[in-house]
Amino acid sequence: MSFAYGREPALEDVSLRIAPGEFVALVGPNGSGKSTLVKLLLGALTPGAGEVRVFGDSPAKLHERWRLGYVPQRPVLASEVPATVEEIVQTGLLSRRGWWRPLTRADREAAHHALESVGLESLAMRPLNELSGGQQQRAFIARAFASEPDLLVLDEPIAGVDAESQRRFRDALVHAATEHGAAVFLVSHELSAVAADLDRVIVLKRRVLFDGPATDLTASGVSLGVHREDLPLWLEGLR
Repeated sequence: MSFAYGREPALEDVSLRIAPGEFVALVGPNGSGKSTLVKLLLGALTPGAGEVRVFGDSPAKLHERWRLGYVPQRPVLASEVPATVEEIVQTGLLSRRGWWRPLTRADREAAHHALESVGLESLAMRPLNELSGGQQQRAFIARAFASEPDLLVLDEPIAGVDAESQRRFRDALVHAATEHGAAVFLVSHELSAVAADLDRVIVLKRRVLFDGPATDLTASGVSLGVHREDLPLWLEGLR
């Protein structure tokens, strides 16, 4: 698959596949095409050459939208919106049950389970805007979990959050992959929290430069743990 903004190539001959239950991280320097790849995966862009398939269909034609969960880097919620954490998580069920149907007991149990998976069940009735940045991000991850998606896409979800939220984040993603069989596609520069759990790391710089086990990458001298000093510098030096 290839894509260009006008005459400026963004992705060239990118080919990759993610299997059910697989935990895959995508890394690359700034401007490498990571955000473009996510937009193509979500159906917000159309490739100029080649094709994108999600569960066998074009993303734009995907009928069961609940099967694809997405967590953006910083979801925006107006500070004056008085929604509770539980209410925000319950909105994740809309794509599966429809907005016109009242919540059932099973729906409420699914939302509660999603909150438990990110360690926020004790804060369910708190207004979301009273939570820390890390807690808010975990709430949006729970919202994506609520519909029990088959593929979970996360775009820089832990940028700037505290260490405790990163640990909870890691536990939630491992839970999604191992307990629910969901594939996880994580776009991030910060892999220290999940480095030991990854099945594959994909390194992108317009093309796929590496696609394999995290251990193969670390064996070449790249430390995924010391991300602030090591991984970004290595990525920026890629040719």
